[in-house]
Amino acid sequence: MSRSHGIARGLTNYGDQDFARYLRRSFARSMGLSTEMLGKPIVGIAVTPSGFNNCHRAMPELVEAVSRGVLAAGALPRTFPTISLGEVFLNPTSMMFRNLMAMDTEEMIRAQPMDAVVLIGGCDKTVPAQLMGAASANIPAVQLVTGPMSTGRHRGERLGACTDCRRFWGKYRGGEISRDEIDTIEGRLSVTSGTCAVMGTASTMACIAETLGMSLPGTATIPATHSDRLVAAEETGRAAVALINTPITPSQVITHESVENAFRVLMALGGSTNAVIHLTAVAGRLGIRIPLSRLNEISDETPVLVDLKPVGEGYMEDLHAAGGMGAVLRELRPLLNLDTLNVEGRSLAQRLDEPLDWVDRSVVRPLSDPVSRQGGLIALHGNLAPDGAIFKRAAAWRPCECVIIRPQSRALACVSKSSRSPISTSAHGMRSSTGDCVVVMATAISAPMSCSMLATSNSRSGSAPMASLRPPMWKCASSIASASWPRCRRYFAGTGRPEISLRKVMNSSFGNRPQRRSNSRYGTPVLASIASAARFICAPIAIVQDALPMVAISSRPMPPIVVGVNSSGI
Repeated sequence: MSRSHGIARGLTNYGDQDFARYLRRSFARSMGLSTEMLGKPIVGIAVTPSGFNNCHRAMPELVEAVSRGVLAAGALPRTFPTISLGEVFLNPTSMMFRNLMAMDTEEMIRAQPMDAVVLIGGCDKTVPAQLMGAASANIPAVQLVTGPMSTGRHRGERLGACTDCRRFWGKYRGGEISRDEIDTIEGRLSVTSGTCAVMGTASTMACIAETLGMSLPGTATIPATHSDRLVAAEETGRAAVALINTPITPSQVITHESVENAFRVLMALGGSTNAVIHLTAVAGRLGIRIPLSRLNEISDETPVLVDLKPVGEGYMEDLHAAGGMGAVLRELRPLLNLDTLNVEGRSLAQRLDEPLDWVDRSVVRPLSDPVSRQGGLIALHGNLAPDGAIFKRAAAWRPCECVIIRPQSRALACVSKSSRSPISTSAHGMRSSTGDCVVVMATAISAPMSCSMLATSNSRSGSAPMASLRPPMWKCASSIASASWPRCRRYFAGTGRPEISLRKVMNSSFGNRPQRRSNSRYGTPVLASIASAARFICAPIAIVQDALPMVAISSRPMPPIVVGVNSSGI
């Protein structure tokens, strides 16, 4: 074995390399390793267990299986810990720590003597952080995910975090189910180890890792508790050893073409909006840039094929039983770059040439009969997000209610729309215009009540009239006081109560006291801290046409806009 490999790789700098090697071997032998084992190549295993990360509860079993595969293939496995990011246990948000974990992963791979590395992660930010670190370290690496949870049961209904979490919480807040029932449901939503059971960020990133070629084919969707998850772990260990003998680095796997494939798969999955941010970060580590215009082109060309929550009805265990990522990729084959390379050293074309025995078409739909003709995500531009925002349109085209409130004339118009097409605010002879407040209610599957509110300023007078709202209406537009959709409908239909200003509603109902100030850049009074107001926006969508312009964003007249907001974090 060359001195640049195995235990002799990257020696500590004492000014004497022979001494550094001698000292390292001496300390390694104190761990009970034989001289024969110290002569083998080393596979590092990045582990992320934590008492604050339920998704990684099965980490010890996975580590054992990976180590078994490494040993069987003739190398020495060495585990090392990095930061573990448990989504719901971190304050204020796990996103604050993703880059820190990426740096931790990268530096530990660089600093320690390993010839290849297996990255074991699962929860939302861990897989992108590990892929980012591996891309920068650029030694042979294989991603292994912990796998999705299996579903629970409640009164004959399957449950899975986290789409059903929000759905039942909305029912509880709306008075449709009791405190005792929501307490019972709490213990039935997350019943096994693994990541969320729906196509949330964790599952999306697992599928993206497989599409990129950084994890073994067929491993993204295996449930965490399935025996095949351990078999996949063992095979991952073997694959890491094979990469030492025939090196393939992340920079050879994560290319412009494979990143485009990953974005296309993201569209077909109706996957997480967060995946755009994460995949962009992973690609950015290797200098790969995909503009939002190209993202939209991919979305327009790629239909949604996978019928899973939050876009559809199924769960990740259904996707695995239906054929997994192999079924999805084969259906997308005409749209994919087929010459990309995976960690096995095979092209995507070679993988897809292999037959797949069966596909459940109720879960993975054919290109000719998709869930939706267009991709699940789209980049939007408007006066709310002039640099672009990511919107999950696949979950938004649902029966809606739209209310236009015109403070100047105290007029109010309700728009009902049941088609799966973009909402138009034109109805009953009334169109939204400067000064209006537009409230859009959307019954997206991801939540029983989704809504967003846009208030616009008057560019001619320079004033920013605060839209008048009845308190129940505002409560419908607030995630803090969310109610069920039927109850919201009754609120919208109510009449006769005195109208009060949005400012008063915000102050009296939620203790938020936004301060008005003059903004010299835009020339209009605005709400101080748009960010603090964002916590009251609870829906994936707000679509406004002919409204000029948005408070605190611009005082210039603008063309009709389409604005998307997604604050769900899933």
